[in-house]
Amino acid sequence: MESRLVDIALGTLMNFMFPIKMLLRVYSLSILMVDIVWVVVNAIYAVFQTFYELFKPPPLKSVRLETALVIGSGRGVGREIAIQLADLGAIVLCVDKNKINNDNTVDIIKHKGGSAVSFTCDITKKENVKNLAAEVKKDLGFTSMLFYCCGIPSPRSLITQPPQDIHNTLDLTLTSYFWLIEYFMPDMKAKNHGHIVALTSVAGLSYLKDQMPLSVAQFAVQGLAESLLEDLRINKVNGVHVTLTHIYPFIIEEDSDLRLKISSYFGTITPTQAAKSILESVRRNYPEASVPKHLLYLGHLLRILPRKATVLIRDLLDTGVDFA
Repeated sequence: MESRLVDIALGTLMNFMFPIKMLLRVYSLSILMVDIVWVVVNAIYAVFQTFYELFKPPPLKSVRLETALVIGSGRGVGREIAIQLADLGAIVLCVDKNKINNDNTVDIIKHKGGSAVSFTCDITKKENVKNLAAEVKKDLGFTSMLFYCCGIPSPRSLITQPPQDIHNTLDLTLTSYFWLIEYFMPDMKAKNHGHIVALTSVAGLSYLKDQMPLSVAQFAVQGLAESLLEDLRINKVNGVHVTLTHIYPFIIEEDSDLRLKISSYFGTITPTQAAKSILESVRRNYPEASVPKHLLYLGHLLRILPRKATVLIRDLLDTGVDFA
């Protein structure tokens, strides 16, 4: 008798709980559907916004009186970025391990009426970066912009110089990024103001002959930039920006006698032109850009196509260097 009463009680309870479970499932399904619709709507909006910005890009922000640290300012793209930043009114901190070249950059800036300070530093050593950060903070205060221009190889160096030691390549192209971020980014986060600019070369698109460490390091820089973007997003730091810039063609001087296969498709550009394009993307707060600009979409396409297709496209474009 007691067993029957228990069965009846449990049956009544289950009958009572069944509608509640159904309601909870319906509620959970409704929430999931709302979330899916929200994601789809915002994704479509983002796509339309991207197309809209092709024709009406965001306004250029001012860099006047920003304190910009340019690593690798002694030559090439780094020198031109430093000079053009100074022309735009920024206070430029020129950093290079070659004191003579770096001082020449500062002299050019000051001759044009700009503001610049020279720092001689080998940034592949953590202690050196720590001392640099302390010196900059003591003498000039908050650094609001960071440009790292050391990891971009020239076509001449790829051909005339033997492959670098793996550790040296990684230290220069990748590891030093971590030291710089460790010592300069916390202040940017604290003030919710700043901009970090990472440059990658064509070596980060595909393998270059006898340059595997360089290609791996350049790929890693892309991952580092994307990780920084996610870190800032998750921590809701919306005043600090990261711009990853892919430099697709090799950059050469106008009077260079080098001949490149890639010039048949993309042409070659000078450091001055590259620096102008990079700074324009930075001033528009683009998270990702390329030089030339339109090839950014080719990079996106290569990421989603099957490997066989991407190999065919890379062979067609031929990003190798040919001096024949």
